[in-house]
Formats: sequence, C-alpha cells, structure tokens
Amino acid sequence: MESAIRSNVELKATLRAYLELAKLRIVLLLLFTTLTAMVIASGGIPSVAVLLPTLLGGALAAAGSSTINQYLDRDMDAKMARTARRPIPSGRISPLHALAVGVTHLTASVVILAVFVNGLAALLAFAGGVYYVVVYTMLLKRNTSLNIVIGGGAGAIPVLVGWAAVTGGLTLDAWLLFAIVFYWTPPHSWALALLVNADYARAGVPMMPVARGEDATRRQILVYSLLLLVVSLLPVLTKTLGALYLIGAVLLGVGLVWHAVLLLRDSSKAMARRVYKYSTFYLALLFMVMMFDVLL
Repeated sequence: MESAIRSNVELKATLRAYLELAKLRIVLLLLFTTLTAMVIASGGIPSVAVLLPTLLGGALAAAGSSTINQYLDRDMDAKMARTARRPIPSGRISPLHALAVGVTHLTASVVILAVFVNGLAALLAFAGGVYYVVVYTMLLKRNTSLNIVIGGGAGAIPVLVGWAAVTGGLTLDAWLLFAIVFYWTPPHSWALALLVNADYARAGVPMMPVARGEDATRRQILVYSLLLLVVSLLPVLTKTLGALYLIGAVLLGVGLVWHAVLLLRDSSKAMARRVYKYSTFYLALLFMVMMFDVLL
C-alpha cells in the first residue's frame, strides 16, 4: 500500500513538472488570442470541427516550444533565482527527456493541424516554434538587447494560426492582430525584466535593463505603450471591429500608457510589478472585447 501511494505521489509530481515545462498560463493566453482571431475571421463561433483541432494543435505548439526553450536555457535558468526551480535546472526532469517531449509536442501539433485543419495553419504553427526556439532563444536572447523587440513575433503567430485555420489564408486584418500582440510584448516583458534585472545581469543576458539601463527601459516601455495604443485602433479604421471594441481599446490603451507614465515617475519594483500585471490584464481583456464586439 505504501509503495502504491509513493508511486502515485511520484507520478503526480512528474506530471506537474512536465506541465511546468509547458507554461500553462502562457499557453492559455496564446490559445485565447487564437480563439479570438478565429471568431473575428468567421464572424462568429467557428465550427467545432475546425475549432477543437486548432486549439489542440496550438496548445501543443506552444507547450513544445516552451519546453525546447527551457532545454536550451537550462544553464542560464540555473543561475537565476526566478528560474532555478524550473524542472530541468532543479533536476526533476532530465534535459534529454524534456527535449524529447518538446519535439514530440511540436511535431504532433504540425500533424494535427495539417490533417484536421489545413496546411497553412500547420506551417504557421511550425514557423512559430522555429521563430521562438531558433530566432529568439538561440540567436537573439543572449546576444542583443533587441531580443524582445524582434523575438516578440513568436508570441504573435498564434493569431495568424487561428485566422488561417478559418479562412485558409491571411489578410490585412490578421496582420493587424499580429501587430497588436507584437507591440504589446516589449512593454510587458521589459516590466518583468525590471523586476528581475539582477537575475539577468548575473546570467549575462542583455535584456534592456541590463544593456541600456533601467531609465532607458522605462522610457521604451512608454514609447511602445503609445505605439500599441495607436496600433490597437487600426482594426476600427479597417471596419473589422466596431464601437464596442473602440471604447475598450481606448480605455485599456490609455490605462497602459498611464501606467507607463507612472513608472517613469516611480522607479520602484512595486510599480514595475504593477505595470507587468496590468499589461497581462490588458491583452486578455482587449481580446475579450474583440470577441464581444463580434458576437454581440
């Protein structure tokens, strides 16, 4: 009996560790942006036959990319207090097992999307994984302070996957959704970087606060928040979204800009944390308003 209980506990701990590798909260946020793109592209709720395999494929692509990322960053993660307890540096999962799981997830994603959705959605999901793993993690992250600016495209690709899943192609509207996530990524990520600046410096990662300084980072957060506010209004000009979205985008965007202004005045960790939390709230709520604008 004790042996069975111990085995059950160990199994749960292992499953929990693999779920940590997947970064479920990020996966859920990306899936929500994918779903929103599908709703906008279809002008309503898409068919279950397209919806379910797209979300499953998207989840596997995001989880696989995250897992491979942590395999590649395991040395750096071990040096940072924020990431030292991740499954690989903490020894709960071996690096090769993590790599195998990540590659399996990404491969399964491409197969599911290609078989049950369409080739373009599968290609975009694969491209997103390559973008995140190769372009961001391997080429940019450790070599340039522009890593987040350029690498932010990886997190924006899920909206393209969702759009392509419904329409079989990509239009200007799809790229506008891509641009919103793209311009959201720097202020969100730099606010987090301000919180863990010492960690990045210790690991030798040239995030903006390390490479350019915290004051420059706070100014860049404001610049990108303003750009995001402008970009977020473009779907109204193309008549993709209407009045409800316009109101929501203005209120949320002004809120983000105001938080960025406050961060310029108050350089404390508490304010950086406040900006980071608001930016997460911003993206989730903005895409929710998009969906309501189409469905109501």
